[in-house]
Amino acid sequence: MNAPKVVSEADWLTARKELLEKEKELSRQRDELTRLRQELPWRKVEQSYEFDGPNGIRSLLELFGESRQLLVYHFMFAPDWKEGCKACSLVADHYDPLVIHLKARDVSMVTVSRAPIETLDAYKQRMGWSFDWVSSLNNQFNRDFGVTFTEEEKNEGRMNYNYRLGSFPVTECPGISSFARNEDGEVFHTYSAYSRGLENILGIYNLLDLVPKGRDEAELPYGMAWGRHHDQYGDETVVDPYA
Repeated sequence: MNAPKVVSEADWLTARKELLEKEKELSRQRDELTRLRQELPWRKVEQSYEFDGPNGIRSLLELFGESRQLLVYHFMFAPDWKEGCKACSLVADHYDPLVIHLKARDVSMVTVSRAPIETLDAYKQRMGWSFDWVSSLNNQFNRDFGVTFTEEEKNEGRMNYNYRLGSFPVTECPGISSFARNEDGEVFHTYSAYSRGLENILGIYNLLDLVPKGRDEAELPYGMAWGRHHDQYGDETVVDPYA
């Protein structure tokens, strides 16, 4: 932490009020961005997609339940992985307790990964989560929504992730997608966000941004390298899979 600049109470209050004006402007900009996001055109999802769930097969439409809106978190968990991505696990720690509140606002939230449903169920139990988690192992959902790529695409930097060609450390990527349905049972894709677009979910970053050291990630090999599965903090034997 850099040595702080210590001032009088009056000078501190002046500086704080100056910053408050910038914070208010950012809030107004965020409100406008939210409005534009909600006004994006929709596109009809032509495929029904069938997912493996703990109680059998469910279509994309069935994932809505009684809600008219659906959020899907694309959780990084490849078929051969022994545990889920630690960064996605941190994200899931945030939204798990919010699912019931989302449902009260006409929004269902489901997590989708490519790992077999038995693997997902076991990991979900280990982490103590209660959200709805289904497997897309037997469909093209992850490919179609830009979160699963081939080794060749990764090695050649041809991963069309976050609407641009590039590379990512692994072939599974994180994201979140929004869907809506109408009374005729038609499903529409309304929005997707990837990469730093997921920071809106990470309340821990909002809290870290309030303290002097902030996120303190400048010297790390990548953002969120400090994170761990919540049952592994303090265990020095844990190996970072992305290091």
